[in-house]
Amino acid sequence: MQLLTELSDEAVLREIGDRLARTRLERNLTQAQLAGIAGISKRTLERLESGAAATQLTSFIRACRSLGLLERLDLFLPIPKVSPVEQLKLQGRKRKRASGSKIEKASSKKWSWG
Repeated sequence: MQLLTELSDEAVLREIGDRLARTRLERNLTQAQLAGIAGISKRTLERLESGAAATQLTSFIRACRSLGLLERLDLFLPIPKVSPVEQLKLQGRKRKRASGSKIEKASSKKWSWG
């Protein structure tokens, strides 16, 4: 399944968990083995693989790191590019706040599944 914006949060978490489980199985690791390598509990790994929303993100990152998948998160969450105009405005400083103008415009529409 491709991760699309139309999917619910729960569906995305389930897909990510499923991908994690498939990668673990391709590496022929048990849940207990991967949990030990990652320094997390087996139950936490079970929750990650099932897509449970209550799982801490750090546990997910530890499991990805242990499987050698951490670098692939750049594909999952690419680094935003700063436009040349924005670079000129910032004059070498790092942006610390959002203006909120785009969010205010977007929030005027009622969200729906389409």
